[in-house]
Amino acid sequence: MYVIVVGCGRVGSDLAGRLSRRGHDVTVIDYVGSLFKHLDPAYRGRTIEAESMGEGVLKRAGIERADALAAVTNSDATNAVVGHVARTVFKVPTVVVRNYDPRRRMLHEALGLQTVSTTAWGSQRIEELLESPVLRSVFSAGNGEVELYEATVPAAWAGRTVSELVAGTGCSPVALAHAGRAGVPKPESRLEVGDLLHVGATIDSAARLRVRLEEKEARS
Repeated sequence: MYVIVVGCGRVGSDLAGRLSRRGHDVTVIDYVGSLFKHLDPAYRGRTIEAESMGEGVLKRAGIERADALAAVTNSDATNAVVGHVARTVFKVPTVVVRNYDPRRRMLHEALGLQTVSTTAWGSQRIEELLESPVLRSVFSAGNGEVELYEATVPAAWAGRTVSELVAGTGCSPVALAHAGRAGVPKPESRLEVGDLLHVGATIDSAARLRVRLEEKEARS
C-alpha cells in the first residue's frame, strides 16, 4: 500500500514509522524540514520538504497513485483542505484527517471526512479512568462514539447472568473470558468472579453499566 502522510510532528512521524515497519511505501510531507529528524531511524520512505497545499506538491508526492492519505498536521484547516482535495479531486480511496481542536471538528465532519480527534479522545479516556476503573475502554471506533469496554466481574455479580447485567443499559455483550479462554456469551451465560466481559457501548450506555456494577458492589 502506498500512503502519503501530511505532517511530521509527533503523530505523523510515529504513524509513518509504523507504516514503514509494516512494509508499506510511505511519503511524508512537511514544510519544516527539521521535523524529519523525528522519524524512526529505520524509516525507509521518502520525505518532501514543502507546503502540502503548494502548487504541485501533492502530485510530486505521487498522490495520483496513492492508496491512502493521512493529514495529521496541527492545523485543522490544512488537514481539512488536504483531505478534501485528496478525496474529491484525486479520488484517494482512504483519507483520514486529524482534528486538533475539538471546537473545529464540525469543519471536518461537514466535509464528510473520516476524522480522528486526538484531543477529544484523550480527554475522554482520562475522564473514564478518573471516574472508575471498573470499566475500561480497550478499543475505540470513529472518535469514541462507540467503544469496546472491558469489565472485570466483581463478587457481587457472581452467579448472575450476562443478560441480567446488561439489561436496560444499551450495552451489547461481545465476549466473555474465563480462565484465559474467551467465547461469545449467551444471554443465559453465568458470570464468575474475575471473568472479563467485553461489551460494545456508547458513552451513555457504558456509564449506565458502570453505575450498575458499582452500585451492586457497594451493596455486597
